[in-house]
Amino acid sequence: MTVTDAVARNRAALRMIKEEPFNAEAPPAGLRTETTPTELHYVRSNFALPEHDGVLRVGGAVANPLELSLDDLRDLPAVEQAVTLECAGNGRLDMRPLPTGEPWGGYAVSTARWKGARLADVLARARPAADGVELRCEGADHGKYHLSSILEQDDADITFVRSMSLAPASDPGAGILIAYEMNGRPLEADHGYPFRLVVPHWYAVASVKWLRRLDVITEPFAGEFQTGHYVYQWPDKPFEPVTLMRVRARITDPADSATVPAGTRTIRGKAWSGSGAITEVGVSFTGESGWSPAVVEPAKGPYQWQDWSYEWQATPGRHSLRARATDASGDVQPEVPPWNRLGYGNNAVEVTYVDVR
Repeated sequence: MTVTDAVARNRAALRMIKEEPFNAEAPPAGLRTETTPTELHYVRSNFALPEHDGVLRVGGAVANPLELSLDDLRDLPAVEQAVTLECAGNGRLDMRPLPTGEPWGGYAVSTARWKGARLADVLARARPAADGVELRCEGADHGKYHLSSILEQDDADITFVRSMSLAPASDPGAGILIAYEMNGRPLEADHGYPFRLVVPHWYAVASVKWLRRLDVITEPFAGEFQTGHYVYQWPDKPFEPVTLMRVRARITDPADSATVPAGTRTIRGKAWSGSGAITEVGVSFTGESGWSPAVVEPAKGPYQWQDWSYEWQATPGRHSLRARATDASGDVQPEVPPWNRLGYGNNAVEVTYVDVR
């Protein structure tokens, strides 16, 4: 698939990180509303836009192999839900020493309304075998890649493939979709047309775009994007796979380095976590001050970020602003990024500043 004029127009408002394959952050405006308009939603791609034959094949250890078209997926019960997706490398630029990987700032996160068929409903039709343990999920995107493992030949053309445990994949309550619409319209090319996975709570690497195959497998999967990349390569403890999004808060207003008038001002932001609803957000104005509680709005859905606000008496001068979130599991944002070689999962408290006149 070539980059058409329509694709170029849809990319125009984003903060480009790399031209090819296209990677771009949302602009700040993409985080100020309940959901992110499609043209402002961040884009993460490992390869160029692929061709897709419009068929999803479901096989492996199943009793009833399937070939499903877009119309077949639309004939299944449809679910629409808002889901926050975050790149696992979001915030990589704030780590020291600087890790390898795409130089993501802090805006590789967005929330959209996704509509599609439940993955569990598709698997129920395929009838996985009793000895199935994982679901191998293959996209149509492929190409050369700088490999971090010995699982593939370094000069090989590889395909984007991930796997997930079969238990959540088969659970209707997990909310995993084979999505074909985004914000009320068919998926666009950068977001996985004609259909893709949307896996709530997990970093977005699990939400395979341009989905073309699902295979039930009886042994754990090993592949470049499962056990080579998207792994926390800790310097002092065993490696771990990248899984759930870590708890995080973001100040969306006032903008970083803005100049604002003195007086009463409302600080606003978003907070999210893959491990539970946000229960607290604290706001701090100097490195030594305590954390003043913000007002956290109830979640509008089980899979999306939450709004928070704090009334501030702004006095003249420069002020640092920090926000720190806590989720229902008790996880709290750290002060220092959890450094790892590939720069994943940075959820450290962010520091911004404003000048008050």
